[in-house]
Amino acid sequence: MNVTRRGLAALGAALPAVARAQGASDFPRQPIRLVVPFAPGGTTDIIARILAPGMQERLGGRGVVIENRGGAAGVLGAEAVISAPADGHTLAFFSITNAVLNAGLIRNPRLDPRTAFTPVSLVATLPMVLTVGNHVPARSLPELIALMRERPGQLTYGSSGTGGINHLGAHLLNMRTNTQAVHVPYRGAGLVYADMMAGNVDFLVEGIASQAPFVKNGQIRGLATLDRSRNALLPEVPTAIEQGLVDFEIMNFMSVFAPAATPPPVIQRLEGAIRGAVRNEAASQRFRESGAEPAGSTTEEFRSFWQAQLALWLPVVEASGVRIE
Repeated sequence: MNVTRRGLAALGAALPAVARAQGASDFPRQPIRLVVPFAPGGTTDIIARILAPGMQERLGGRGVVIENRGGAAGVLGAEAVISAPADGHTLAFFSITNAVLNAGLIRNPRLDPRTAFTPVSLVATLPMVLTVGNHVPARSLPELIALMRERPGQLTYGSSGTGGINHLGAHLLNMRTNTQAVHVPYRGAGLVYADMMAGNVDFLVEGIASQAPFVKNGQIRGLATLDRSRNALLPEVPTAIEQGLVDFEIMNFMSVFAPAATPPPVIQRLEGAIRGAVRNEAASQRFRESGAEPAGSTTEEFRSFWQAQLALWLPVVEASGVRIE
């Protein structure tokens, strides 16, 4: 058979594409590892465990196994995913910390989410609320802003750790309102609540689901929900936008990413499984009961959302001066 040199080159170039297509047609070939870069029991872990059974059902019954790799601000979990083959069988379940904030906090090209990972689907969003201790005289967001201007650098805000969304969310509030407050990091949001109730820390930006019981019991005071509309868990608390802080929205989110080199047909298969799992009525109800709003986006919808979040938060991270080595 007469085969030209050009023909051999064309055949060689086509082989990887053929192999990728064949790999996608029988995907998945083994159980899928969904790596959660936090310890078990937190919100990220809970949302991942609600998602997994529905994904498994839509991927031919192949197991979807949650693997918790907590530590180092999510770095250990991210490393586990990018160290695995980029074939769709090892995925990252990322919050805003891993998907967005770490792009500015961690100066390591290997772990930069913008280049190391590719988005698959936005699973859920988690609306947030700004609360104050009852010892704080402010009863609205404008009053809190006025108080910070009156007492620059005297009010304090808690967080569950340096560089997280509740730390940088309060920092964004200070940036947008030209005010100053002192960050007090804790080893978990539960410790912040206790100190707010004791009068030792003044305010907190955190998820609505975890704060709503304390607000309803009168133990802390809700000043502003940080979404575009009011939340059913705290319908009496006005949004920051209603109170004059234009376009001030802060949310956490849960999402699935794959290693950057994962073949597009595999990404499409995973996207379909995630969307179907999230949009299941029973799963959607469980998401809402956990304080999350189900999304189940397409890959392109999620990519646009992710880029907007990067554009919002990376300047805030830069201005904060916080870095994680």
